[in-house]
Amino acid sequence: SLVDEEGNQDESLESKTLSAEDQVKDHSTGTRVVAGQIFLESGKSDSQSENEENFQSQEEEKENSLEELNSLEVSKLLNKDLEEAEIQSPVLTAIGGTADGEPCHFPFLFMEKEYAECTADGREDGRLWCATTYDYKKDQKWGFCESEEQSNKRRQMQEAEDVYQIGMKILNESSKKAQKKVAYQYLLKAADMNHTKAMEKVSYALLFGDYLKQNIQSSKELFEKLTEEGSPKGQMALGFLYASGLGVNSSQAKALVYYTFGALGGNLIAHMILGYRYWAGIGVLQSCESALTHYRLVANHVASDISLTGGTVVQRIRLADEVENPGMASGMLEEDLIQYYQFLAEKGDVQAQVGLGQLHLHGGRGVEQNHQRAFEYFNQAANAGNSHAMAFLGKMYSEGSDVVPQSNETALQYFKKAADMGNPVGQSGLGMAYLYGRGVPVNYELALKYFQKAAEQGWVDGQLQLGSMYYNGIGVKKDYKQALKYFNLASQGGHILAFYNLAQMHATGTGVMRSCHTAVELFKNVCERGRWSERLMTAYNSYKDGDSNSAVVQYLLLAEQGYEVAQSNAAFILDQKEASIVGENETYPRALLHWNRAASQGYTVARIKLGDYHFYGFGTDVDYETAFIHYRLASEQQHSAQAMFNLGYMHEKGLGIKQDIHLAKRFYDMAAEASPDAQVPVFLALCKLGVIYSLQYIREINVREVFSHIDMDQLLGPEWDLYLMTIIALLLGTIIAYRQRQHQAIPRPAGLRPAVPQQEPPPEHQPPQ
Repeated sequence: SLVDEEGNQDESLESKTLSAEDQVKDHSTGTRVVAGQIFLESGKSDSQSENEENFQSQEEEKENSLEELNSLEVSKLLNKDLEEAEIQSPVLTAIGGTADGEPCHFPFLFMEKEYAECTADGREDGRLWCATTYDYKKDQKWGFCESEEQSNKRRQMQEAEDVYQIGMKILNESSKKAQKKVAYQYLLKAADMNHTKAMEKVSYALLFGDYLKQNIQSSKELFEKLTEEGSPKGQMALGFLYASGLGVNSSQAKALVYYTFGALGGNLIAHMILGYRYWAGIGVLQSCESALTHYRLVANHVASDISLTGGTVVQRIRLADEVENPGMASGMLEEDLIQYYQFLAEKGDVQAQVGLGQLHLHGGRGVEQNHQRAFEYFNQAANAGNSHAMAFLGKMYSEGSDVVPQSNETALQYFKKAADMGNPVGQSGLGMAYLYGRGVPVNYELALKYFQKAAEQGWVDGQLQLGSMYYNGIGVKKDYKQALKYFNLASQGGHILAFYNLAQMHATGTGVMRSCHTAVELFKNVCERGRWSERLMTAYNSYKDGDSNSAVVQYLLLAEQGYEVAQSNAAFILDQKEASIVGENETYPRALLHWNRAASQGYTVARIKLGDYHFYGFGTDVDYETAFIHYRLASEQQHSAQAMFNLGYMHEKGLGIKQDIHLAKRFYDMAAEASPDAQVPVFLALCKLGVIYSLQYIREINVREVFSHIDMDQLLGPEWDLYLMTIIALLLGTIIAYRQRQHQAIPRPAGLRPAVPQQEPPPEHQPPQ
């Protein structure tokens, strides 16, 4: 399921009030419910009278101290305090029982136990009740704290919560698909009982086809129900359905409304979508400052989740590249290759052990995150004396996990061993220990020294922490230029916190000229490393498993969030007409929309695709001029060989531009220079161009005129005709001599063999009819 921060869904009956007949006449109708307890503003209880006695004594002190004030000011002050006292003392009133309408007494004594709140003890039906005097046994005075209807609702919600918790327990504890499907059956049951969080989980599972059969219509109905209840997750998802036209008629205006409500409710994905929309000007006026507000809010959450390891690895696999070169462009490791490394590791290959340890520590490249296996591999390598493994063991102990208990002392030992061997990871870890006083006294000078050593060896953590020290002036004089330098270095190594720090500097103009555009791009990069990026991998696996419908919906949501790779992948699936949930007439227009968004973010293939769509009229009218513009942009900005070749072809044919064979040749030559793969098609295109040029030249000149201007007597002399006749005679003599030699008798062996019928050449070698 998508991971995001939503507003707390209060599952108590907070918004419910008692029906008119259940309310006692002497009480005001204002009610509020906390944990199933109904508070009615009513007559004074014993505790309230005690409060008033205290209040009166306070007032006497006030009157003594405020003798110099006029009577009007004193009365105002008294009125204000009286109002506050009334607001702060709501009293729970008993309903029915033997003391209907009387205030509950807290604490009360029942079965030799004091109760400070309503209880269901002693009742088989589970209804909450209270005593109206201290000793229930002595006075037998009691009443219900809730009506029967409210009691039934509370019990139903409790039952739903229990079912939900069982489902979530199975879901979190199991990695097997069959078990997760069982978990979703529990969640379905809880959702049928109107459990908000269960409805959220189930609606997303139905939308994406996660462990439940994909059903857009059912998910839409659940999202509408959630939206009515004020669920930010539901509002965001309904906005997505309207934005992408899934299960509803597409409406960008409605999408914007629902996204806005979702964001106001604290949904981070809604904030991210709005950030992208304001940045790209989709359905709203382009506004860098608005985009900055939304992206910064999400980035704050993402950065707070990032550990010192630099965050999770985001696999950005392009389906178009994957189809052309399976396994090459994705960066995924083949199963056979992983097994080979495992075999090497078992045989004691230290490098293989460290490599596999890092893969399992961070996850990625087709390997699931597994701290247990990472710990085992690092242990093996560390025992063999590998400093890198020692340093990573130090990091694991420093951060702590379910597998490795947090221990500063153990971490420090490993960091020291690694640092003594000159390992930058160990040096950086030791710097962190001295900076924050983990297992050692705080020592900024030593921290700075170790970070500098690590940074000199190019280790990103060292660079990042060094930048932070200069930025905050810890152990050194504040120096924003130095901070910027080290943050830039760390960002080149891909550390997400370096991007975050740079974004903050550009957003506030600290140490650099303020640049909203740069800040937004950096914050966007941070946001795209949030936990929701895991869905990129889920979508890819769905596509590999042949479930294009599930994949395209997941990519479409990520595309809304501004992931360029998701935009191009969604467009690719639509382009290939592999998603049946999208109508055939809508496939190309939707693909065109997402190619356009991906191209706006600098993806060359998408820009060429835009040219192709306008050239052939896919999802739009044939427009050679627009196609030419897109090809030219791809050629100039990204130096695309394909775009240059297409421009050459358009110049050659005069499509969308004036025909110009010289320019066509120039673009063909540029394409050949830009990519070795283009050399063969360019050679063929140039051959064709040469023939066309020759024919055009011949067509342009008049052959009869040329011959009429040639004076043969002057060119070859007065006896030119004799020379010509002699050459012809010699040629004829040569031909006759050659023919005679062929017809000379060839000696044959005795006995004639039957003639072998001449076989017909195979069909592929036959000349065209």
